[in-house]
Amino acid sequence: MISERLWLIGGTTESAELAAAIAAVSRPCTITVTTEAAQFLYPKTPVLQVWVGRLDTNQLEQFLQEQQIAAILDASHPYAVEISKMAMRVAAKQQIPYLRFERLAVDKPTESFPVISLNSFEALVAGDYLYQQRVLLTVGYKALPLFQNWQDKATLFARILPAVTSLETAIASGFSPDRIIAVRPPITAELEKALWQQWDISLVITKASGKAGGEETKRIVAAELGIPLIIIARPAIDYPQQTSDFSVALEFCKRYIAPLSEES
Repeated sequence: MISERLWLIGGTTESAELAAAIAAVSRPCTITVTTEAAQFLYPKTPVLQVWVGRLDTNQLEQFLQEQQIAAILDASHPYAVEISKMAMRVAAKQQIPYLRFERLAVDKPTESFPVISLNSFEALVAGDYLYQQRVLLTVGYKALPLFQNWQDKATLFARILPAVTSLETAIASGFSPDRIIAVRPPITAELEKALWQQWDISLVITKASGKAGGEETKRIVAAELGIPLIIIARPAIDYPQQTSDFSVALEFCKRYIAPLSEES
């Protein structure tokens, strides 16, 4: 008999911690990630399988059938809305239990702070926030094309992951090689501060990606250097059920997925 498995939508540091906990209780799990590099976040154990690639709507039902998915734990990045929406749709259609694991937001400090919160990238590029500023974009490569029309009205720098797709997108969006830095997080406060000072940055753009995404570090450095920080809010998604508690997520896995040792 083929064991029923958990689908863990991964690619984040939290998903790696969840995977280790799932493996410790011997629940068979298939983890999906979008890059080859991300698969190295996860422990090598027979109970875990890592699937690398991008799933689309046409592939998803076949994937669920082939992997014998009996429950879905969505620990994807807060801005990876496409995969979350697809997973919720197929979970509802096939009556598969779904739980969203949402990383905690950073607590907003009470003291005066040079932080501007915006609901979308569209609101940012439609305004005058960037005009004649030296701007550091720490927003991921997918958002960079939105800033192409600002290349002649501001001095834009992009920090991206060290991946070919990220670099190609940055260059196609008008970023010259001397305005691109490719580095894999986490970024220390010391490196963050040094980079802002090296490029004489006057404005930083980031996403509300939580502590794990470096948001807290950027807030601290922005306050220390007195540099305004614009934070793009997380997309508003109505999840059927969600948690930020690791123990709740693990209990969800144990409830719906039998231990591997009990499978025949």
